[in-house]
Amino acid sequence: MKNTKTKATLAQDIVFGIHPLIELLTAKKRHVYTIYTTQLAPKAWGQIERLIPKDTVVKRVSKEHLDKLTDSDDHQNVVALVKPLQMRASCFDPKKHPFIVLLDSIQDTRNMGAIMRSAYCTGANGMIIPEKNSAPLSGATYKASAGLAEHLDIYRPGSTHQAVLELKKAGYHVYMAALGGKNALEIDYKLPLCLVIGNESTGIASEILKMGEKVTLPQRTPNISYNASVAAGILLFTIGTKSGALT
Repeated sequence: MKNTKTKATLAQDIVFGIHPLIELLTAKKRHVYTIYTTQLAPKAWGQIERLIPKDTVVKRVSKEHLDKLTDSDDHQNVVALVKPLQMRASCFDPKKHPFIVLLDSIQDTRNMGAIMRSAYCTGANGMIIPEKNSAPLSGATYKASAGLAEHLDIYRPGSTHQAVLELKKAGYHVYMAALGGKNALEIDYKLPLCLVIGNESTGIASEILKMGEKVTLPQRTPNISYNASVAAGILLFTIGTKSGALT
């Protein structure tokens, strides 16, 4: 995302889009500094306006200004400058977070957001996004999550290897989404558990695969594969349903 005078400091995130702003304002987890919208407000502005805190500044600007602010034309004429998401300082407690998701080197912000959306919808209560080799959490990520990233507990360890070691020490069952594993529809999933989703092109790193049980979605032929976020959605629904996490 380009630096602009309006973006202000590194201590601010950009959130844009109707649903992301509604979820942001509903969650009330982080301070909203400024909300920008166009002179002719979008149809859903009434829903947003009712939720805006009294200390948030509202500014009317041109659509072109919003395009520059977000480096996108997908903002639906509403953009907010907000305090960054607060991350967990330590790994998850299996008693409080029995169903979590670990992203190993996901590079596309939209894939990341889509997985966050599916994770929340299927009952997952935590997300691990290692600092190393991961796409940044950005306005595009929040938009792709439909704002549901606001409701997820997120932990950002240094690497996937570190995260899996911490999970196993805590007592989590670790399931790796990968070709050549057991049929994901036939596994008796045990809580607490973590589902690991790998990179869009290379999958889960080989040294990480050895640290858990491989699970595979049935597919038409072995020389094809699902999109990472699509596979994640199917697996999360399957695991959430079979483990009892999604009730």
